[in-house]
Amino acid sequence: MKYRFLSGLVVLCLFVYTGAGQATQAIHTAQNKSETTIKGAVASPDQYGALVAEQILRKGGNAVDAAIATAFTLAVTYPEAGNIGGGGFMLVWFDGKPYFLDYRETAPAAAHKDMFLDADKQVVKNLSLIGHQASGVPGTVMGLWLAHKKFGSLPWQDLVAPAIHYAETGFIVAENQYQYRADLLQQLEGKTNFTQYFGAMKAGENFKQPELADTLKRIAAQGPDDFYQGKTAQLLVAEMQRGNGLITMEDLAAYRAGWREALVTPWQDKQLISAPPPSSGGIALAQLLGLKQRRSSDFHGVTHNSSQYVHLIAELEKRVYADRAEYLGDPGFVKVPQQQLLDSNYLDQRAKEINPLNISATKAIKPGLEGYHTTHFSILDKHGNAVSNTYTLNLDFGSGVVVQGAGFLLNNEMDDFSAKPGVPNVFGVVGNDANAIAPGKRMLSSMTPSLLVKDNQVELVVGTPGGSTIITSIFQVITNLFDFDMPLQQAVAAPRFHHQLLPKDQITMEPYSPLSAEVQQQLKKKGYKLHTQGWNLGDVQAIQVTATTVKAAADPRSRGVAKVIQY
Repeated sequence: MKYRFLSGLVVLCLFVYTGAGQATQAIHTAQNKSETTIKGAVASPDQYGALVAEQILRKGGNAVDAAIATAFTLAVTYPEAGNIGGGGFMLVWFDGKPYFLDYRETAPAAAHKDMFLDADKQVVKNLSLIGHQASGVPGTVMGLWLAHKKFGSLPWQDLVAPAIHYAETGFIVAENQYQYRADLLQQLEGKTNFTQYFGAMKAGENFKQPELADTLKRIAAQGPDDFYQGKTAQLLVAEMQRGNGLITMEDLAAYRAGWREALVTPWQDKQLISAPPPSSGGIALAQLLGLKQRRSSDFHGVTHNSSQYVHLIAELEKRVYADRAEYLGDPGFVKVPQQQLLDSNYLDQRAKEINPLNISATKAIKPGLEGYHTTHFSILDKHGNAVSNTYTLNLDFGSGVVVQGAGFLLNNEMDDFSAKPGVPNVFGVVGNDANAIAPGKRMLSSMTPSLLVKDNQVELVVGTPGGSTIITSIFQVITNLFDFDMPLQQAVAAPRFHHQLLPKDQITMEPYSPLSAEVQQQLKKKGYKLHTQGWNLGDVQAIQVTATTVKAAADPRSRGVAKVIQY
């Protein structure tokens, strides 16, 4: 069904701009209503994304329209992760069916397996993270275009218009805009042109991006043709040439995003719908939920986030991350044994290996078969359609390279490949040949946009940033909701922890809320090493639908805003 839209840039931007002051209050007033009127919802990582999604939904747009507009807006107001120079995954529930859109970046044609190694075959520090060679071919613009072609009901230009507004007139910089890389300017000084574009960004002040506004105007008028073959493509390639980068006009023209079959697995009385490869997230999340269900007797009477609870979850995670390292990669280049990894008999076997009392030796955890910074938003429309979208530049502000003349940041997603088998990337996860660099290949991801569906109705829309911790963060939120019966906001806010096989026996905690001193002491006695990292575990944005209510929750760890929209 197509909706009539009261278009016009001035009308649209006036609504968005004047509504900004109301955003923070919305989360408190929206969540606990029990009216049975038809509602939509949004959970966005910042107030601007939430306001734009609400405006699009109120104008008659569907969940995909709102997602496209939110994604472009965050490319302006959330530049550390929102992007047009990166890529991601969009999981869509539309008219009772799941759809999965893969717009992950790809390696340039000149990329090769040893490109980040020195003459002695050792990994060169930061080469895959900082500068022009760190970037894969961006996919976001093509991905959003494909989503619009398939499901869009409002004009493309109207969905890009809010982003143009914020780029031209500015947005108010948040206190924690540099929340994950506080020393970023120092890290990038003299290595990229980042400071030239973002060095003046100060909390509480208005920040304009005129070059980005012009780029967005071209994209609004020409769609992906401009980004992949037109003026923006030429500016991107010129930037690559200035810094000895690899992306060429041929790479851009050859880029393709595409629809894949969503990963659907049963869990309890619901269906988990999540991301297939080249994401590792859907398989890993399904394995975690399946293993926990099989070991349910071990969890009986075990208190949430107690030392025994943490130990049991770590035992599950060891095995899942061992499988991730060995088997998962771009299915266009390697055969991913998805069915075997999710087979009931296989999960039964893996569940039997878990030691409920003591730490399983890391060296004994083998693959079971034979032979930083991202952002997420969740949207629900009044028809029950939903979007769970995770997209990224990888670390905060990506490679630190801004395309001169176009004003947007490029990703450092090449670090998500395995630069060398067995050597950890920036998130500490290891990979093998399945995730080795190859021209045109998509790098393995942990992004896990997910839905829970029961009786063909969406019950949960959820996702988060966080690199390799994405999977375990979503797993813990789902467990909090359905195993511990926590309300949505509590389930999202509860302290989280993480284990990923390596570093050996390490439990990672977060500054937001570490495990209790007593639990930490008990874990140390058991043999675990505890590590509190410098950033929090995720920024979950979630929507829950029950028979009588719609609730939305933004993670208190950051600056997100959640709104329930009453039609």
